Formats: sequence, structure tokens, C-alpha cells
Amino acid sequence: MTQNIDSKILQGQHNHRSCVAHALQAAEKICSKNGVRLTAIRKRVLELVCASHKAIGAYELLDLFRQHDPNAKPVTIYRALDFLMEAGLVHKIESLNAFLGCLQPEVQHKSVILICDQCKNAYEIDATPVYESLFALSEGVQFKPQCLTLELHGTCVSCQKT
Repeated sequence: MTQNIDSKILQGQHNHRSCVAHALQAAEKICSKNGVRLTAIRKRVLELVCASHKAIGAYELLDLFRQHDPNAKPVTIYRALDFLMEAGLVHKIESLNAFLGCLQPEVQHKSVILICDQCKNAYEIDATPVYESLFALSEGVQFKPQCLTLELHGTCVSCQKT
């Protein structure tokens, strides 16, 4: 995974349809490889998450999902999100209680999420070396980490210009 964020994403000139298409292709391959089903509901939730690079909450997803299925319940969205996170297709942004599509789910990586506090766009970059350092430091004090989420809040280049 590249450390460079696509400048078109940052400048708002990015074609999100290509992200959605890539996410769906990767999802099909990953699900097939793992012997699990990418149901219509899971697929639609993934499409909604990947429709932009903004973090999106479960209830916002539910509202969008209800445009196609007015009877959908929150549990429908949460189950789909759980599946998509387990498959590595979606990341949870803990500080916002929101979700972001993974840019390269077919590549094993540890990411940090960069969150613009102004426009709310979120970007994923590979932070594998950072994770390795933190885990090595924790081993040095005989601490066994179980979960690590890295998020950086700040201002993206587009918002810095305004």
C-alpha cells in the first residue's frame, strides 16, 4: 500500500465509482477465497461505505439503505458491518464511531486513519512499521497487546488552502 494519498482524493477530483468497483471486485475475491457469501445486503452496505471518502456512521448507512429497503433495521447494518470488518473490507474509525472502506483489502496491512476535522474526509495509509515498533516496545515491558487502533485528526491539504 502506498504511503502517498492520491492527490485527486484530497482535491475532491477523485472518481469514487472506481473505489466502489475496486472494493466490490476485492470483496468478491476475498469472500470466494474464504468460502463466505457476499450477500446482497453486505454488498449494498459496502457500496454505501465506499461511495465517498468520508467516515460514515451506522445510522447514516441505515438511512441510505432504507431508500431501497424501507423496513431495514439497525441490526441489518451492524451485522453487515461486522462481516465487512472481519473480511478486512471496512475499517472502523473508533473516535467517530464511523466506518471507512479499505483502499486495498487484498493486501495485508496495518493502517492509520487520517481524519480531516473540517471536511470529514478520512484517508488510510499503511503504518505497519509503526505497529511493529509499538508491539516491540510493549513486549519490552512484558505487555501483551490485543487491539490497536491508530487515528490522526487534523486538516487535509484542501482544507488548509481555504
